[in-house]
Amino acid sequence: MSDIVAMLDELQHKALHNKEIKQRMLATRKEAEPLSAFCRTCRELGYEIYEMDVICAGEEFHAAMKRSTNGGGENSPKLDYEDDFYELFFASITADR
Repeated sequence: MSDIVAMLDELQHKALHNKEIKQRMLATRKEAEPLSAFCRTCRELGYEIYEMDVICAGEEFHAAMKRSTNGGGENSPKLDYEDDFYELFFASITADR
């Protein structure tokens, strides 16, 4: 999981500092299969990221976070998109800075 997180973090940094990469990533959201298009673009940029990598990384991160807090966190509510690294990636690069 940490490799995927590190790759997404690096891509996020590049998108924030390179307008062409940012536009390429944003364009994937308009595709019929946006997650697949996003991952394909990641691979074109040299990052071996696949759909299940993104999905599993978010779920694993969320599960680890819940286990580490609140006595296991079984009763804590899940917030929308808190386990969705795909949406978090775009939230970061589209936020007003």
